[in-house]
Amino acid sequence: MLIYLCYSRGKKEMGEKKRVCVTGAGGYVASWVVKLLLSKGFIVHGTVRYPYDERNSHLKKLEKASENLKLFKADLMDFQGLFAATDGCTGVFHIASPVPSAKVSNPQLEVVEPAVIGTRNIIKACEMAKVKKLVVVSSLAAVVLNPKWPKDRPKDEECWSDPEFCKTIEYPYFLSKTLAESEALEYAKTSEFNIVTVCPSLVLGPMLQSTLNATSAFLLSYLKDGHELVENKDRPVIDARDLAEAILLVYEKPEAHGRYICSSYTISTQELVEKLKSMYPNYSYPKSYIEVEEHLKLSSQKLQSLGWKYRPLEETLVDAVKSFEEKGFLPKH
Repeated sequence: MLIYLCYSRGKKEMGEKKRVCVTGAGGYVASWVVKLLLSKGFIVHGTVRYPYDERNSHLKKLEKASENLKLFKADLMDFQGLFAATDGCTGVFHIASPVPSAKVSNPQLEVVEPAVIGTRNIIKACEMAKVKKLVVVSSLAAVVLNPKWPKDRPKDEECWSDPEFCKTIEYPYFLSKTLAESEALEYAKTSEFNIVTVCPSLVLGPMLQSTLNATSAFLLSYLKDGHELVENKDRPVIDARDLAEAILLVYEKPEAHGRYICSSYTISTQELVEKLKSMYPNYSYPKSYIEVEEHLKLSSQKLQSLGWKYRPLEETLVDAVKSFEEKGFLPKH
C-alpha cells in the first residue's frame, strides 16, 4: 500500500510538473509553442477567445493534442478565465497581446490597455495559482525605439524603447509592449515566482493556423503585391520555430533571468527581396527602393549563452513560401 501511495504521489507530481498554460494559444507564435510543448510531453492549457471556432481547429490536430491539450475560453481582460486556465499549472507562457493590422481608432483602449491589463491579470492569476515560472513574450518593439542609445553600440537587453517617444511618433504597439514588459519585470523584483521575458524580432516561417497573421502578411506582401516603391531598411528576423525553442529554453533553464532578445538575422528589405526572387522568380516583387538611413545592430548573445541556436534564413523563407502556397495565399509555381 505504501509503495502504491508513493508511486501515485510521484506520478501526480510528475504530471503537475509538466502542466503548463499558454495564453492566446491559437496565434501564430503560440501555436508553435503549443506544438513544441506537446511534443515534449507537457500537458497544455491553452487560452483562446472561442474554443470551438474553426480558426483554432489546427490546435486539435496537433500530435498528442487529443489527450494533452485543453482549451479554455478567456481573453486578456478576463481574470477569472485566465485563473481557471492557470490553476494547477507549474509554468505559464504569456503570448497573447493585441497586434493591430491597421490604424486603430482608439489605440489606448484597443492596444495599450489590453496588453498592460492583460499582463497584470496573468501575473495575478499566476500568483493565486502558485505558478513557479512565467515566461512573457514581449517584442523587439520594447527594445529598439530609443533615440538616446549610442549609435555604435548594438542594442541589447539593457536597451528599452522610450514610452514618451513611442507616444510622440504614435506607435501604440511599441508602447503597449514596452509598458507591459517593464511592468512584468518590475513585478518580478518582489514576486515569489520567476518571471522571464523574451523579445523576438520579426517572426517569419511556416504557419500552423489557417488565418494570416501580421508578420506573415508582411512577408507575403513582398511576394504578391508588386509594390512600385518600398523602404529599404534593416529587418531583424527570427523563425517562429526557433522562437518557440527559445521560449521553452528560458523556461527550462533555472539560470535564465530578466529579458532576452531573440533575433537570428538582420537583413535589408532589398536583400530579403533579392533572396526571395532568386528562389522564386515568378512572383510579383517590389520594383524600386527608397533608402532609409537606419542601421540596426542587435545582440542575442545572452540567449545564445543559454545554448540557443537558429536555422538558416533560407530554410525559414522556403518553408514560409511553401506554407503560403499550401494555405492558398499564393499560387503554386
